[in-house]
Amino acid sequence: MGKVNNVTEFVLLGLTQDPSAQTALFVMFLLIYIVTVLGNLLIMVTVLASSSLGSPMYFFLAYLSLLDAFYSTAFSPKLLIDLLSDRKTISFPACMVQLFIEHLFAAAEVFLLVAMAYDRYVAICKPLHYLTIMNRKVCILFLVVSWAGGFSHSVIQLVSVYNLPFCGPNVMDHFMCDMYPLLELACTDTYLIGLTVVANGGAICMVVFILLLLSYGIILNSLKTHGQEGRRKALSTCSSHITVVVLFFVPCIFVYVRPVSTFPIDKPISVVFTVITPMLNPLIYTLRNSEMKNAMKKLWCRKLNTGRI
Repeated sequence: MGKVNNVTEFVLLGLTQDPSAQTALFVMFLLIYIVTVLGNLLIMVTVLASSSLGSPMYFFLAYLSLLDAFYSTAFSPKLLIDLLSDRKTISFPACMVQLFIEHLFAAAEVFLLVAMAYDRYVAICKPLHYLTIMNRKVCILFLVVSWAGGFSHSVIQLVSVYNLPFCGPNVMDHFMCDMYPLLELACTDTYLIGLTVVANGGAICMVVFILLLLSYGIILNSLKTHGQEGRRKALSTCSSHITVVVLFFVPCIFVYVRPVSTFPIDKPISVVFTVITPMLNPLIYTLRNSEMKNAMKKLWCRKLNTGRI
């Protein structure tokens, strides 16, 4: 029997129904989106243009910035348009595309954060072998694996929802298409699919988060043998990495490690990892990193000097 799908579009209730609150949120999210894109592009340009930032850590950081710029673009423009619209709708195909892109970039970022933790482990615990272990081939392999991991995770999520029958209710109490709001609208029992979402999304978040915390624990423990300056530099880098990991994984675990259900708090938590975290990443990495700040200053000075000539 073919699937029954009378739903051609979903109505999104958005973040709030209050017009004045919508205007305030529009201004706030527009500023956040501009800062996110410009901040992440600035990091990418700085890393690509600065010979002093040639280490694998900055290679991964530039790639993380690229992911964050794309990730926030998957939601923010639609969210901004909806905040100014009376009727917020998304077509079924557009909803599926948004779901796919969201999970593709989020899962690719999960695997990239693992690569970044491994990079810090090698740099701090095996400094003499760092450049031989973290060579160009290994870095590119990590990127390929992060994309492949993101793609396979995303395909599983998409396939499990795409074939569900949607035969009536199409009002989604959310500002974007995501797994649990969609499963709640399906005209069938979604308990088993809900379990695959927990296994595919929640378990990845949970296991990777624990592994990352353990790896940073090992790194910080090994700093006892380092000198004062080396320890200060490593602590500064690791603390910014740990901050990003916590900001990314804690909301992800809250949303996906549970049976199919939606709570009112899901929307603000989704805002954290779709809108705010991609903006904070460039700020966290640049403000805590003197090499990055120096490279940016040099780049701007060079641009200003060439502009005067």
